[in-house]
Amino acid sequence: MRFLSIAMVLVLGSVLGAQAPATAQDNAAPKGDVANGKKIFASYGCYQCHGYEGQGGVGARLAPKPLSYQAFAKYLRHPTKEMPPYTEKVVKDQEVADIYAYLLSIPAPPAANSIPLLAN
Repeated sequence: MRFLSIAMVLVLGSVLGAQAPATAQDNAAPKGDVANGKKIFASYGCYQCHGYEGQGGVGARLAPKPLSYQAFAKYLRHPTKEMPPYTEKVVKDQEVADIYAYLLSIPAPPAANSIPLLAN
């Protein structure tokens, strides 16, 4: 399971990072639990490539402003790159909704000019 998680994150990040962020209309996602999504994001190893707050790294940036739920779930289930598919047997639909709710909850970082050390 952990191997699949790492591979999922690598490929999901590379493909999703190039797509446009979701709009309010696109985010017609099932109701998800933010706290559970955060827990799943960590326990499935998503953080290993996407960072603990979806900020990216080896994998693509997932937050803030994630893709639409439909695009996120579709790629998770049917990846087009190296990531193995995460079927319903591996990640339940409610878990996908919870992870997505967590990604939606992540705020944008502060503007660089609002940080005193960087404002000069």
